[in-house]
Amino acid sequence: MAQSFGSDPERYDRARPSYPAALVERVIAASPGRDVLDVGCGTGIVARQFQAAGCSVLGVEPDVRMADQARQRGLGVEVAKFEDWDPAGRAFDAVVAGQAWHWIDPVAGAAKAAQALRNGGRLAVFWNAFEPPPDLGDAFGAVFRQVLPDSPLSGRSVRGAQAYGALAARAADAIRETGEFGDPEQWEFEWERAYTRDEWLEQVPTSGFAARLQPDAMQQILTGIGAAIDAAGGGFTAHYTTVAVTASRAVGADPA
Repeated sequence: MAQSFGSDPERYDRARPSYPAALVERVIAASPGRDVLDVGCGTGIVARQFQAAGCSVLGVEPDVRMADQARQRGLGVEVAKFEDWDPAGRAFDAVVAGQAWHWIDPVAGAAKAAQALRNGGRLAVFWNAFEPPPDLGDAFGAVFRQVLPDSPLSGRSVRGAQAYGALAARAADAIRETGEFGDPEQWEFEWERAYTRDEWLEQVPTSGFAARLQPDAMQQILTGIGAAIDAAGGGFTAHYTTVAVTASRAVGADPA
């Protein structure tokens, strides 16, 4: 499934949301410098935000299609699974991962991040937790119940930041397990984004669940969700909470 996102990298880059500027600014402020490694960089959504804030960014991405799209947008990318990637003696001030850390073994990933970070360097892994207006969220759930009754998306699933609670806790536990970092913290950033019907429908196929669907099932989901948004006035404002788990590399042997 992790490799499915590269099936349409241009759509992914257009449709997927970015991250709050306050997150980028806080990561930079908590890091010793501006050399950033973006893990699971995809098409470079996170990387471009750090570049715009004055950072030098290198991406690591396992899917060559996504990596090619990022390169077209001006990002340097090395194609590898992060667990297998070789820092080759290079050291970074921050290692970041947006909407990607759950595809990586959390203990091996944290150990690799420690290997790539300078003393006091910052590891920050984060996710955008989406929450539609309640009535529209219920309508989306009804669509999934009709098309995919066995899917977790068909129920009244936990929404917002709590949806990533288990992933965040797992990441924090793995960071502690390495013994290479200070005590991890959790940061949260609240923000909103307005969507038109077409904007939302464009991003639906970029979600992980889409890789398991036949084209007719996806079309039924798009038709149902589109109808729900039309009934709500043709658009909606989504509430997001960006959940970050972050820690500073403990002072020790510097990889540089």
